[in-house]
Amino acid sequence: MAAFNISSATIYRTSSSSSSSSSLSLSSKLSVLPMRCAPPRPYRSRFSKILAFTSNDIKVGSSIEVDGAPWKVLEFLHVKPGKGAAFVRTKMRNYVTGNTVEKTFRAGCSIDEANVYKETKQYTYKDGAQFVFMDLSTFEEIRLNESDVGERTKWLKEGMDCNVLFWNGKIIDFELPITVKLTVVDVDPGIKGDTAQGGSKPATLDTGAVVNVPLFVNIGDEILVDTRTGEYRSRA
Repeated sequence: MAAFNISSATIYRTSSSSSSSSSLSLSSKLSVLPMRCAPPRPYRSRFSKILAFTSNDIKVGSSIEVDGAPWKVLEFLHVKPGKGAAFVRTKMRNYVTGNTVEKTFRAGCSIDEANVYKETKQYTYKDGAQFVFMDLSTFEEIRLNESDVGERTKWLKEGMDCNVLFWNGKIIDFELPITVKLTVVDVDPGIKGDTAQGGSKPATLDTGAVVNVPLFVNIGDEILVDTRTGEYRSRA
């Protein structure tokens, strides 16, 4: 294939099989040169086709809107019975109320996606019955009530980054980090020679949470805890 070097004044054509070159003035009429072209592609519109969200697209973590409320899919199962139409069985949690329900959708039916998005905020302090989170880029504060936080307060620690969820411009929920580092403030002393297989004991952490830890863990140790299960994972 011929290679072209383009400058502001002259176009040069250099042949791959010869060292000679020819010069054409830009004012000259350029002829069309044969080139190796890729096979023609089917025409595509410059506007992307918008595909609707259907029950076939449901997966764990999907945010959908049902009866004017946002829901998060916790479980789903595609069912194809021997007789009758296929369907999708789901277990969903309401972002706003926290209620959990089971709902069945006909396979392939259209569903509205809930416009739920996340923003990272840092938990800074507790003001009475409210938990204050701050956007570190704008220093804007948002507040969640104790009823909004619920039992997750036992994992919250000042300076912790969390995801705050918004829907239609309103705060509907927040998410803790999957793993948090906390300090043991009260536990029975460990015994020399104890190992990870030697059993467990309850330990109180600096947030007030109580978790079972291996026998070798002592007061002052920092540990990693899974906030989804409340289980000890390892020493930090």
